[in-house]
Amino acid sequence: MPTNENRLNRINEELKKEISNIISFELKNPDATGLISVTKVKITPDLKYAKVYVSMLNSKSNEKTLEALKKSSGYIRSSIAKKINLRITPELVFEEDDSMEYGMKIDSILKDLNK
Repeated sequence: MPTNENRLNRINEELKKEISNIISFELKNPDATGLISVTKVKITPDLKYAKVYVSMLNSKSNEKTLEALKKSSGYIRSSIAKKINLRITPELVFEEDDSMEYGMKIDSILKDLNK
């Protein structure tokens, strides 16, 4: 069943690219501040839901920005429907990607151990 997994990976990459473009160039929500980058998209095998992991830099408030993205998910979803030809356009679930902070925390722990 690797072909299905390949298809999901292709859809994930395509969604990631399109959502990034929509957030960067089309989204006009004043609460979505700072540099928002989509780090990963993970779609469910039934294509009904897609978890969108975003990292935010220079944001006034990460919570407000995440909330703004959640409120704008309908608009983003309809834009995706126009651009990507899928039978079902997935429901978007936005999550904050804290892997950068996690990586920095691990990094600082390793530096402390080396001292």
